[in-house]
Amino acid sequence: MTKRRVVAGIDGSPAAEIAIRWAATEAAARGAELRLVHAFVWPLFHVPLGASDAAPGLRAAADRIVRESVESARKFEPGITVEGLRADGFPAPVLIEASTDADVVVIGSRGLGVTLGALIGSTGLDLTANAHCPVVVVHPGETTATELDAVPGPVVIGYDGSSPSLKALDFGLEYARRHSLPVRVIAARHLADDAMHDPESELAARDGGSDADIVRVTGHPAEEILRLSANASLIVLGSRGRGGFAGMMLGSVSQTVLHYATSPVAVIPAATVGG
Repeated sequence: MTKRRVVAGIDGSPAAEIAIRWAATEAAARGAELRLVHAFVWPLFHVPLGASDAAPGLRAAADRIVRESVESARKFEPGITVEGLRADGFPAPVLIEASTDADVVVIGSRGLGVTLGALIGSTGLDLTANAHCPVVVVHPGETTATELDAVPGPVVIGYDGSSPSLKALDFGLEYARRHSLPVRVIAARHLADDAMHDPESELAARDGGSDADIVRVTGHPAEEILRLSANASLIVLGSRGRGGFAGMMLGSVSQTVLHYATSPVAVIPAATVGG
């Protein structure tokens, strides 16, 4: 039996701490181990990595990030198995490699190479485009429903009848079932044939699908998703959908939702659906 694993990208930033918390909670819910991966870029630049008179050393600093991240994860979820790993390379390729045997990869929307003030940097976009498993991007300032003493919001799933959106249904329904959350499915009009793809039959065939709330929209997909997911526990999007969700991997819809959503966003990369 393949070992279940949740992977989180870490870099010592506050955003990574939020990702660790989300990933630890998900690992506990899945009965999976948690692997924390720190991409150590400095060997690629051929700079001294050891201690000097001026600093304790880049490698030692990276190892400290890993050690402290593992300690944080164990505080969040004492019962899970946690492994910390320092891997040479840039964040995106390191995490894409880590995704090959993971159930899900989690990153914070800040950190891991974010530049020019962007909420989602090149690492997040590269990862959501090329990972071998679903990717969850957790946004800054997020807190758990327990901490807020509030009723958790629904899992919001984008659907347009495409194969990626079917994968999104599977992922979103399974997540909702594990965490006892309601489901809201946003069904978009297919712009190419002006048809509204109806998810009822797909939902009826899936455990928990018959209880989902279905909202049909004809407006701009990104705007509709953001409007209808303000209180979502998780937003789930397929990759490279058709019609209303076309180009979701690298196009304007995915980037808009990733940039502006205040909830965690899960993207199902093309590689997971043979795309």
